[in-house]
Amino acid sequence: MLEDRIQKDYVEAMKARDSLRSNAVNFLRAKIKDVRINERKEVLTDEDVIVVIKKQIKQRQDSIEQFKAGGRQDLVDKEEAELKILKSYLPEELGQEQLQSIITETMKETGASTMKDMGMLMKAVGAKIQGRADNKLVSELVKKSLA
Repeated sequence: MLEDRIQKDYVEAMKARDSLRSNAVNFLRAKIKDVRINERKEVLTDEDVIVVIKKQIKQRQDSIEQFKAGGRQDLVDKEEAELKILKSYLPEELGQEQLQSIITETMKETGASTMKDMGMLMKAVGAKIQGRADNKLVSELVKKSLA
């Protein structure tokens, strides 16, 4: 399970005295624990953990933009390094061609054809890709397909 892998990686990072990795993974562990407590679950599924990781990735991306705007390259570098660590826990991302074929196939299945159908189509595509693609990219491709 993904949660077990994260725990093992944290222990290894601590033993190796890799402060960047141990801090990033420890923060992720804390967020996973928060979700487990809030949802009153003993164990989270890999999908639940991926949702937590994606939220953390989004936060890092937003921070990077803010730090760039503020001229803080030192913090940009730190956030990018943590971002790379977090992305290592996600399943391999789908390529743009694979993604487009899934969108086209889902459009045929759902009968989506106009921008009014975007929400329904995004939900259906999201269920098929299960976090294996960036939502911004998915949204752009869905808009192009419906236009």
